[in-house]
Order: sequence, then structure tokens, then C-alpha cells
Amino acid sequence: MSFANLKTNRTDVSKLANAAAEMSGTKQSTNKYEDLRFWKPTVDESGNGYAVVRFLPAGEGQELPWVRYFDHFFKGPSGQWYVEKSLTTLNGQNDPVSEYNSRLWNSGIDEDKETARRQKRRLHYVANIMVMNDPANPANEGKVFLYDFGKKIFDKIMDKMQPEFPGETPINPFDFWSGADFQLKIRNVAGYRNYDKSEFKAEAPLLEADETKLESTYNQLHDVTEFTAPSSYKSYDELKGRLEVVLGQSTGAGSTVKNDSLTQTAESAPMRTAEPTVVSNSAPEPSITAAAGDDDTLSYFAKLAAED
Repeated sequence: MSFANLKTNRTDVSKLANAAAEMSGTKQSTNKYEDLRFWKPTVDESGNGYAVVRFLPAGEGQELPWVRYFDHFFKGPSGQWYVEKSLTTLNGQNDPVSEYNSRLWNSGIDEDKETARRQKRRLHYVANIMVMNDPANPANEGKVFLYDFGKKIFDKIMDKMQPEFPGETPINPFDFWSGADFQLKIRNVAGYRNYDKSEFKAEAPLLEADETKLESTYNQLHDVTEFTAPSSYKSYDELKGRLEVVLGQSTGAGSTVKNDSLTQTAESAPMRTAEPTVVSNSAPEPSITAAAGDDDTLSYFAKLAAED
């Protein structure tokens, strides 16, 4: 859809809300954490921060203005990191980490469950935004970025599209003309980022509905579908091979030095009696700059257990 058709063919908020509800019911980039297309909120020494952003509509050829995907990010006993997108994103395909975590969860051993929690899926939403106010980095203001956010912020978007209380009118927060700026209020609560006080401002057109400026903004939108394109995901065998290396069960591609624990139940896996040795070729610890939402660990693994 071109910008010329955007205003007359604006996505109905109910369609967006239904798509989001349906989603909720249900090639790893080596420089992902250095992607300059992404905007990141800045926090002070206390872990608090503030910014105002505007969620933007779907770009040309995109059905929805956001995508949702899962990934795994953890350090294994080998000292190496597993940083890969999960195949469960793609219509619930089998993923080796999810299968391994399910076996750990089913073992009934508290240590195994804790390991599964550390290795759980992380939930990401990605959308285009315009930064309206960034006190820590004023140079970002007025620019279009990708924004990686989690369930808490997505729930606030859903609350605008599907309000819970009588008298509240649904709005499409992604709309140029009838959307609303989003005040991102970050607090440090018990060592974690908390977004509870974040909220939408009153409904208002973006850039005072200046058609020239809006069209320029529209033409700057990034294609969010790349994060859910099957071609950007590694194969099951590639991911399993990487998992074996991270768990210290393989020395790398082509190796025959493997452990059978990926194919056996957690109950039958041998007990560890000593801390594993960190191999010399372990990767440096990556820095996390993208905001990732928490998945519901207990219900997720309970579901996996029920499917076994």
C-alpha cells in the first residue's frame, strides 16, 4: 500500500486487535546487538529513564505494523553463548532448545527446572517508531527507528486497541492521524526495568498531519517482516549442533565427540559432580541492548510437558 492510499485504507483497530490476540494465543544476525536501526531508551545511574515515542503504521507490503518472535540467550557450561532465534516463532515448529528445556522441566528435579528457566524463550515485539522526545539523546528526535519491546508495553498497546472499561473508545496507536504518543517511563524496581507507569498521551495526529512530512516518514519505515522471515532462521540441525557445542557436548562442526543427553530424558542423564571446565575458545560475553520481554515460564513448560 502506497502512502497515497494509506489515509483512505487505514487499518481498522479491531483488525489489529484481533491479530494481536490471535498471536498471543498461541539467520540470527551476528551483529544484532549493534544494529543502528534500533532505538534504545537511556536510563540514568539509578536505572530510571523517560522518553516519548510514536508507534508507526505498517509499511508497504506489510500486513501488520509489528512482528513477534522468540529467541534464546544464555551461557552454557562450555563457557560459550547460545544466541539464536527460536524456530517456535515459525508456526510453532520444533526447536532443539525448547525440546531440551521440556525434558529438563519434566525431570522433576529442581536444578533442572532452574536451568530450563535460565534457558527459556525470550519474547520480542518489533515495530517502527518515531522518537518524539529523548532527553538523553536529543539527536534522535524526529527520526524513525526500529524498537524492540516486550509483553508489558505490548499489553499497553492492546489496552488502547481493546479497552476494558465502558466509555473508553478503541484507538489505533499506530495510526498517523488518530494515534497517540507513548510516554515511556522506566523505573528500576528490585533490579529490573519496570514499565508499569508508561502510558499513551491523548489522541492526536503525528506531525500536525502535515502530508509532506507524513509521506517522508512513511518512506523511511523499515521492513519488520525480516525478523520472522523463515530464511532468517537457522535449520533445526544447525541449531541442535550449536546447542551441543554450548552445552559442552560437542567440540564443533564435524565433531564426533558428542553426548547423548540431547536425546535422552533428563532423568536418565548422568548427574554432574563437578563444575565444567570453560573451554579456551569460548566467545566473549555479549552485551544486551535490545529490550526483551519475559515469556511465561511456568505455563510455557507446562504446555510443553502436556504435549509429550
